Amino acid sequence: MNKTEWQEERKKLRAVLLDCQLDEEVKWGKLCYSFQKGNVAMIFGMKTYCALGFFKGSLLQDPEGILVAPGEHSQAMRQIRFAQAQEIDAREATLKAYLQEAVDVEKAGLSVDFKEKHELEYPEEFRLVLDDNAALKAAFEALTPGRQRGYILHFSGAKQSSTRTSRIEKCIPSILEGKGLNDR
Repeated sequence: MNKTEWQEERKKLRAVLLDCQLDEEVKWGKLCYSFQKGNVAMIFGMKTYCALGFFKGSLLQDPEGILVAPGEHSQAMRQIRFAQAQEIDAREATLKAYLQEAVDVEKAGLSVDFKEKHELEYPEEFRLVLDDNAALKAAFEALTPGRQRGYILHFSGAKQSSTRTSRIEKCIPSILEGKGLNDR
């Protein structure tokens, strides 16, 4: 929370989260809140909004219709976004209800049914490269499902075959090193 942007909103969200008896830690450089070591929520400060993210938000009921997926490929995470601190004050009771439901999800041991890696459609260009390079295929299969998914979505996101091929070629060294798309 070193950035000055969204400080008031972050403070208000933090107060709500701590009032719900959640444990606070810094994970991935952000304030993370858990219940019995299970991640429940996280505070995000983005360019145009501040958000309260729920790790298993896709399992929440969302009677207010305020949960949004942070990206088009998000399977579990859902966020409630705020443009100003007054919105947090106005929704405090709702936030606490959603947080209680998120804790109940943790207590019940529920988990999100993620699409498995075998459900991903590999672009033809990547299939051909894997068929021709056993070391690359072994390295790719050794990656975590999330890292594999990240690469496949990156490659598939290109509309033209030449762009897909270029993306694949640029990523081969990282795959061989066992790194994910966004790993350094």
